[in-house]
Amino acid sequence: MTSISTLTEQCTVKPELFNANLLSWYDKHRRDLPWRTKPDETPDPYRVWLSEIMLQQTTVAAVIPYFHKFIDKWPTVQSLADAPNEEIMSYWAGLGYYARARNLHKCAKVITDEFKGVFPDNYKDLKSLAGIGDYTASAITAIAFNKPANVVDGNVERVMARLHTVDTPLPSGKAVLKKHAEEHAHHAHGRHGDYAQALMDLGATICTPKSPKCSMCPVQKHCKAYIQENQEDYPKKSPKQLKPTRYGYVYWVTMPNGNVLIHNRPTSGLLGGMTGLPTSDWKTDKSTVEHLGIFNKAYIPDNEVTKIKHVFTHFNLYLSLHRIQTDTFKPPENYKWIEQDKIPNIGLPSVFSKARSFILGK
Repeated sequence: MTSISTLTEQCTVKPELFNANLLSWYDKHRRDLPWRTKPDETPDPYRVWLSEIMLQQTTVAAVIPYFHKFIDKWPTVQSLADAPNEEIMSYWAGLGYYARARNLHKCAKVITDEFKGVFPDNYKDLKSLAGIGDYTASAITAIAFNKPANVVDGNVERVMARLHTVDTPLPSGKAVLKKHAEEHAHHAHGRHGDYAQALMDLGATICTPKSPKCSMCPVQKHCKAYIQENQEDYPKKSPKQLKPTRYGYVYWVTMPNGNVLIHNRPTSGLLGGMTGLPTSDWKTDKSTVEHLGIFNKAYIPDNEVTKIKHVFTHFNLYLSLHRIQTDTFKPPENYKWIEQDKIPNIGLPSVFSKARSFILGK
């Protein structure tokens, strides 16, 4: 009886065969996504770029409604470039990682002004644009222009880790996985965009993090982890570090007529450029948290209304929600009063929407 270790040694991953099997599967099972073109259509670089920016660290399911909303409002890169930044930020609200929205607008302006509305078709020029890094430049190069590019996201890393049983844990193992992916990308049979999307689809629908559907996998015979029956052990990961916690205050400030105080946040930093509720600085040491300086002690109630918890990528946040009613407060620069029924239209980030929902009960 042949041992698993012997079978593993005999399993030689041949990129030409792997890619051919993968593309054959993709032709039959490709996902129908709103930014993808049909097999006989030419990709629209604008739609490819917009989707790739939105998909950065965000799931397909979360992106789809936002993509439709943006395309309906701004069907071309020119229309997006001409839009007010505040409007773009409000349409982006809830999708997170708000620097992406700021860079989206910057990039649209450069494409319109410097590239005459035409996206560059090469990795170097694409990567020079705001918000476009290594992965996104590679993805646009391959998908929009069908040119060779090594497109490596989390799905591709997982496929390569299992395929080659890469034991170096992430994030250190990223370089090894990227090298394996590059070896495969060279054998895309002239279908560079299809190959990149096929790998993504394989990782998203078959080679999933948990309970991979190996019995349905079109490339299982090439996969060393499948032969070893330890698919879920890959990719190897370094131990997770605990997220730090930050603390602060958030305020629901109203006038007798019902108007609510809002804050146009600075363009840099977390939630930069977004419209939010007034909030103090967020501190890691709870004992050092101080109320927002624009309010004197006469405005600050002694007790909190509730606590708001929000989870960001790199930290957990607890905000003590305070309610203030005033008819004398004069907002300083970057603060203003807004009619309460207009708040849903300004696109509050999720952390502030939680406070609003608690106060208004909706």
